[in-house]
Amino acid sequence: MRFLSTCLFLVTLEGATGPAKGHLVIAGGGKLGPEIVDRFIALAGGPEASIVIIPTADDRDEFPADYAATSFLAKAGAKHVTTLHTRNKVDSDTEAFAAVIRKASGVWFTGGRHWRLVDSYLGTKVHRELMALLDRGGVIGGTSAGATIQGSFMVRGARSGNTTMIDKEYQQGLGFLQGVAIDQHLLTRKREKDMLPVVELHPELLGLGLDEGTAIVVTGDRFEVVGVSKVAIYEHGKTYYFLSAGERFDIGRRVKAE
Repeated sequence: MRFLSTCLFLVTLEGATGPAKGHLVIAGGGKLGPEIVDRFIALAGGPEASIVIIPTADDRDEFPADYAATSFLAKAGAKHVTTLHTRNKVDSDTEAFAAVIRKASGVWFTGGRHWRLVDSYLGTKVHRELMALLDRGGVIGGTSAGATIQGSFMVRGARSGNTTMIDKEYQQGLGFLQGVAIDQHLLTRKREKDMLPVVELHPELLGLGLDEGTAIVVTGDRFEVVGVSKVAIYEHGKTYYFLSAGERFDIGRRVKAE
């Protein structure tokens, strides 16, 4: 793990907050069980809901025509899944492209490298429609890179590789969770201590580390842990600790919740 102390993007928020409306499902990678996948589909409105899957973090430039129809969401029972993908921010800043999100009640970001999501969507009409989806009570989910991108401060964003925790150019996520940095594959890849220097340099941040097969389901300023492993909590000047399935956490107050 490499750590760069030269930072171009600084989070200025006083506290961590979740979305005012809607829900987030943020998963740490690996195999996701039905307790995660089915929960996402239910929050989107059930099997008949319109769901968009965004695979842009992947290294492929193109995806087969049946990508959505053969996705894990379709296999789990979602009947109306659409793929949205571009490598061109000009495309994602058009009304026609963003309209796909406007019709959806759920969006899922797959894994890969999250800098690709920044290059394609940050600050565009698609980004604004994602925020609007939450405002109308929808759900945004994602795993691995699709988890990290949901925070406001982005770790492991360097184009050169995923071992640099803070990159000079890629630090801003899509910000569905404000004042939060999210790591993934936590225990599987022995990353437990990698978030510590991040929250020391940025004491305003709440750090979250999610292991594989595990997710948090966020509603407002609270989340519940679901899945087979653990979620780590990081704060400035404190030792990290773990939450397990069924435990809840208050993001704003930074304490376990009932």
